[in-house]
Amino acid sequence: MNLMYRTALTLIGLCCFSFLYSQQKNYPKGYFKHPLNIRMELVANFGELRTNHWHMGLDIRTQQKENLPVYASAGGHITRVVVEPGGFGRAIYISHPNGLTTLYAHLNNFEPRLHKYIIDQQYKAQSWEIDIDLPRNLFPVKQGDFIAYSGNTGGSAGPHVHFEIRETATEKCLNALMFGFPIADAVPPSITRLALYDRNKSVYHQNVPFYSLRKVGSKYGLAKGNTIKTGSNKISFAISAFDRLSGSNNPNGIYAARTFVDSQLISSFALDRIDYNETRYMNAHIDYKMKLSGGPYVQHLSPMPGDTTTVYSDNDGSIYLNDTVPHKISIEVLDAYLNTSTIEFYVQYDESLNKGYTATASQQFVPGQINVFEAPEFELFATEFTFYDTINVAYSVVKSAAGNAVTNQHQFLSYLIPSHDSVIVRMKPIEPLSAQEKDRVVIQCISGTRKILQKASWTNDWAWAKFRNFGSYQAFIDTIPPNINSLGNADTINLTASRRLVFTPTDNFNSIKSFRAEVAGQWLLFTNDKGRTWIYNFDEYFPQGISELVVSVEDEAGNITERRWWVRRDGK
Repeated sequence: MNLMYRTALTLIGLCCFSFLYSQQKNYPKGYFKHPLNIRMELVANFGELRTNHWHMGLDIRTQQKENLPVYASAGGHITRVVVEPGGFGRAIYISHPNGLTTLYAHLNNFEPRLHKYIIDQQYKAQSWEIDIDLPRNLFPVKQGDFIAYSGNTGGSAGPHVHFEIRETATEKCLNALMFGFPIADAVPPSITRLALYDRNKSVYHQNVPFYSLRKVGSKYGLAKGNTIKTGSNKISFAISAFDRLSGSNNPNGIYAARTFVDSQLISSFALDRIDYNETRYMNAHIDYKMKLSGGPYVQHLSPMPGDTTTVYSDNDGSIYLNDTVPHKISIEVLDAYLNTSTIEFYVQYDESLNKGYTATASQQFVPGQINVFEAPEFELFATEFTFYDTINVAYSVVKSAAGNAVTNQHQFLSYLIPSHDSVIVRMKPIEPLSAQEKDRVVIQCISGTRKILQKASWTNDWAWAKFRNFGSYQAFIDTIPPNINSLGNADTINLTASRRLVFTPTDNFNSIKSFRAEVAGQWLLFTNDKGRTWIYNFDEYFPQGISELVVSVEDEAGNITERRWWVRRDGK
């Protein structure tokens, strides 16, 4: 490797990590307090690897209970509230005078005054799902003020509080472990495996060798020998690693890693300050194909060509082997408290191991440019931000046998290839369709075990939709309306003794687009936590006496089912 080039990379990397260390010192320690009145224990930390994203906050244990009081971590104003079926569930945002915002998610009910305000806004908007900015001076809070009860709403898999600290101006999430919370960590990360990648090839088109590790004293080395020989003159490494807090067996994500070649810093990454707009780049940070094939999480130590995040230091990060002498590799893995584990070994280029690289004859999609595929009945358009590395295009078509199919089934790439941006998929129907038929066409993408459904749009008699997954695509006519479960068969259903109403509509494509319920013309607030069932807890908006209850459900194709009942509710 050119000495000047290596020196430049070293300076870049050192500046990067000097900045990280100074950032940790500049975070206001003690400004924020633990938002619960129990011991602070974590289920997950910042930067942990999740499906299609990095975990952007701290998951705080709630003793496997719900409805623990949640308090403002610092003084400020409640400026935003979100209620949604997935994601954060019920969430509160508090803006603080120091330019930071805290987020509290997966909550149950809000504190009484805020709870009433949100319900009023939901009834005003006639929507349970809501995302509203609050007038800045309407809900001021002091540090320690009660704001909500903990829960398990939204995308939560168990009771806990998801807590974030963000820059208010940019909404970038910061690593909350650097703010001095009462969480001890004197345990360095554990490194479980090492992988080598030939960076003359796409990471998706090679068989990746793994190397077992053994720990000797405070450092890791290769389980067999101390030198890796490779037939590639341009390589990079990846690792599987996790961290643990003191006194905890829970495996958490690592904070940072950096790679040295002959004591020169070549590449580094740190999970410290991430925007939700870039969190999907986690799919470039890991070996996506390996993970979706059932393998472990493996984190790249240098960026993919199509990775535009600020997670990595600003350089290529590949290791160039321009001679045949052994070169010392040191990989340091850090947690947020800067506890460090190190792997040390040697790598040596051996030309006799070079099996050569034969370029594919198929079309290739390349990161950083717009890519288009065209076939007689199928087209796909990808933006310059869709791919992380070069992809060999693979396409096939299968004649459809399904009675309601309006196109053949088109297979494009594999579900093992990640897509950062949505791609536009266009398909030509087998037979011409009327305007009425077109209005009921949906396009289904089957990507591994996932089925994603979109309503078709039309341009020049071609059906199209956007997807963020590769796999098979096919368009269908859907004229079957959803089903709504019955409340009963009586002429008038007595609901006096009932505490709530529950509906679980079903659909042939398993896609409910909207749900609405009214009684005597009054919209009712049905919750839809986790998108499973619609639940209404009786409130003052439900009239006494006999009224008509109307429930309507729409599927993705636009089919609507409406059911009506006469119901009775007497006062008590």
